[in-house]
Amino acid sequence: MPTTRGVLLDVDGTLVDSNDAHAHAWVQAFQETGRSVPFEIVRPLIGMGGDKLLPKVSGIDAESAEGKKVSDRRGEIFLEEFLPTLRPCRGVEELLQLLKGRGLKLVVASSAKERELKSLLRLFNGERYVEEKASSDDADKSKPDPDILHAALKKIALTPAEVVMLGDTPYDVEAARRAKVRVIALRCGGWADRDLAADAVYDDPRDLAARIEQSPLAR
Repeated sequence: MPTTRGVLLDVDGTLVDSNDAHAHAWVQAFQETGRSVPFEIVRPLIGMGGDKLLPKVSGIDAESAEGKKVSDRRGEIFLEEFLPTLRPCRGVEELLQLLKGRGLKLVVASSAKERELKSLLRLFNGERYVEEKASSDDADKSKPDPDILHAALKKIALTPAEVVMLGDTPYDVEAARRAKVRVIALRCGGWADRDLAADAVYDDPRDLAARIEQSPLAR
């Protein structure tokens, strides 16, 4: 008898092909505020919360006036310039329909801000499938800290042993490990298997949907 009753869903890089766009938005925001931070420095940190990424690449305190200015501008650039170009990862709705059909509770667990999250979910009719959403607005600390996952679990009233996390970065995997949650990683976010070190790794949502009976979701 399977013990899995719910799925914690990352969005960026997992359900939407947006990781490069986020990195470019950060680079542009830094440029506009007088700092030069290369794409190659930012891109490997996408998936980490912005409150952690910002000081790591620039030394700017995320809570300072300058930090908030850069972060706010990054959000504007992402929504205005990059969001209209984004597409869901292959097989997203196919996978979500399959998960819902199995009676699983689906909850978003994303480091994105609430406004960005709503915009991303609209790209694949996400609101139709998810029961709850936990974003960076629901947690004191972003990924790879497990706070967002704890918030997501609370929203669907399940224990760590009853869920599987679906993500695409080492930060998702670390957050899941710290929350004692099983984790599946997808390669569509741009990371290699050796960096992900998840319980199972698949190419994208479609690949996972095709092999779901052999995945941790069936256990």
